[in-house]
Amino acid sequence: MSDYLKNVKEYVESPNEDAVAALVNHLSIALDNRDSAIVAATDDGELESIKDGYCRKTLDLDEAEADKAIQAVCERMKGDRAKCRVTFYYLLAEESGKMSRLAG
Repeated sequence: MSDYLKNVKEYVESPNEDAVAALVNHLSIALDNRDSAIVAATDDGELESIKDGYCRKTLDLDEAEADKAIQAVCERMKGDRAKCRVTFYYLLAEESGKMSRLAG
């Protein structure tokens, strides 16, 4: 988990470590594969999948909220060619004010 926490710290000074741990646990299968551990932010299909799955089901965002959060996170991480899925999802929760859904 320390590598994921280190990556989140590139964007958040003092991240919620329980939330990072919850995300690592939630994403464990995806994180086993290098390709699926990275978010392809230029792939509309992938972003749609994140919106419908994580944003709508886990974070309970409506479509407009999900679109706004995804756009903000993509902008925030634009300098990072390989966007870590844990960090991307963490920032989505932070951006949408739904961190409590990860680490109550």
